Amino acid sequence: MQQVQNFHDTDHVKTAIRDAWTAAWDQGEVDALDALAASDYQRISTQSGEASGLSAVKDEILEIRSALPDLTTTVERILIEGDQAAIYWNATGTFTQPLNGVPATGRSVTTHGSNLVTFQDGLILREEVTWDARALLSDLGLNSLKSAFETHDVETVTDNLSGQPVREALKAFNRQFITGVTVITTVDEDGTPRGLAANSYNSISLDPPLVLVCVMKSSSTYPALFRSQYMGINIMSSDQRDTLGVFASKTPDKFSQVTWHHGQFGSPLIDDSAACVEVEIKERFQAMTHTVFVGRVRSSEATDVDPIIYKAGQFFDGRDLTPLD
Repeated sequence: MQQVQNFHDTDHVKTAIRDAWTAAWDQGEVDALDALAASDYQRISTQSGEASGLSAVKDEILEIRSALPDLTTTVERILIEGDQAAIYWNATGTFTQPLNGVPATGRSVTTHGSNLVTFQDGLILREEVTWDARALLSDLGLNSLKSAFETHDVETVTDNLSGQPVREALKAFNRQFITGVTVITTVDEDGTPRGLAANSYNSISLDPPLVLVCVMKSSSTYPALFRSQYMGINIMSSDQRDTLGVFASKTPDKFSQVTWHHGQFGSPLIDDSAACVEVEIKERFQAMTHTVFVGRVRSSEATDVDPIIYKAGQFFDGRDLTPLD
């Protein structure tokens, strides 16, 4: 491995950087970076402002390579001026193993970034980067709520979420909120239909037609839903209390107990529902124990049948509502 001994020899510097980059990112030989980095090297993320030492950078490279074993990178250009250099690169890979607790989706991704490095005594002292593991998840359409807030300069507040007073107060608040009930459906890799009951559905906008659902990561349907490109959202009708019970249970073959059909994009849609939509999943925001799925509606079916109403832990027949003046 060549070392950056004289950063005024630009050809030597470029060759050393390319060699170390290829060894670390394409082959997993992260110790090749030792020849380039100063003892007090720091990498700074321009998105989060976080600083990392060389050991943390090596760990992240190995984690990313583990998640995308076929990762290949190309250094497009290196521009050197004085004691600084700008590195422009792109990379491709397939997300086949979990990354930071996020299930693999099998998706291929092409991503790119730029790094600004500062030399001192012929070694890299500081590296400012536009890309890290969170940026990779974003490129794959798998964002965290924290990074989404940071991107939009919204102040986030973190608190201790334990304790009965807060939990009970929230439960009391939720009991006063009335919702419908949906069954979220998708198809697993082997073609098996999957589904779960959920009332955490919301419409985001009509133009473009965006909706969201929130799903607990411990659900048996969650891995298939996370990998899927499409999902079905079925609003349960007042005549589907038994169907709702099936999808709220741990029954392994739920679809054998209901009648259903494939939607236009392959999603399982449940017969006799008050309404159904098929949604192309666009974003997956990680929210601690849950994932928020944001998608664009691609097809819809609606009837005049009244929906089930949910309030304070009980279900009500939507036909018995009394209009308010």
